[in-house]
Amino acid sequence: MSDTPDFRGETVDATVDHAGRATLPFKRADRDEQHATAFWFNDLVETTSEGEFVRQFLVTASEPTKVETAEFTLRHGLCAPAPSSENLLMFDFAEGWTHLDGLGVAVMPTGGLHAHGARKGWHWTTDEITDGIAAGPEDIAGLGPNPVTAYLLGHDVGTGKRPARDQAVVLGEVTRTGDGGIHWTGTVPQGCAGAPVFIDVPLEGNSFKLVCLGVALPGDGHHTIAPFDRIRTALRALGQDTAPVLAVTEPPAQPREPKRRWWQRRG
Repeated sequence: MSDTPDFRGETVDATVDHAGRATLPFKRADRDEQHATAFWFNDLVETTSEGEFVRQFLVTASEPTKVETAEFTLRHGLCAPAPSSENLLMFDFAEGWTHLDGLGVAVMPTGGLHAHGARKGWHWTTDEITDGIAAGPEDIAGLGPNPVTAYLLGHDVGTGKRPARDQAVVLGEVTRTGDGGIHWTGTVPQGCAGAPVFIDVPLEGNSFKLVCLGVALPGDGHHTIAPFDRIRTALRALGQDTAPVLAVTEPPAQPREPKRRWWQRRG
């Protein structure tokens, strides 16, 4: 029997608390296809006495972004005041993404999303995956051939029991192969490609830290995780002109959605 503490319930709660407002479901507009999940990421540029300065991106898997017109679902709690429409239609969608070479990941600077909200009289109240949670090389190196419980935070297309594009925490396992690839064992529901994947890393004193490993990529019964250490390196290679540098300030407290403990266990 393993002596490793079981933090599954605590990790689900920590994932929703830290990243519950980071994810956005999207699909091809006017068609029931190309469902996926994107999430907000703050790429740390500099920390000074005045605070943190970041470049902000939406991150997802490359393949679902290759459509001309897409539709984001604006979930409750992501915008204030609440927008008049629950959907955000984006034209020339494919052109707005930069594809990170060899990773299967696409990123979009969020400046256009902020500008859209300002024109409509509202602003975003999202969470973001931050540099402190995104996996570094040491987190990736800690994985090996032994399965580790992992948590995907995404938006499926609905099962009849749950509303379509509702947020779900899906349980699976990850392993790292000899060539450094990270693989997901378990179900990735339709609509959850591009979602962030988390693990808990045990610490002393019966505690743990939450780590976002990377992005769940689409696959036919075989799913790879694009790791955040490589994503971060690829973003730095894009140069500072890819996205404006923003100063991070503490937003006013916003009401949280109720925690959801919908766990889809590995079959």
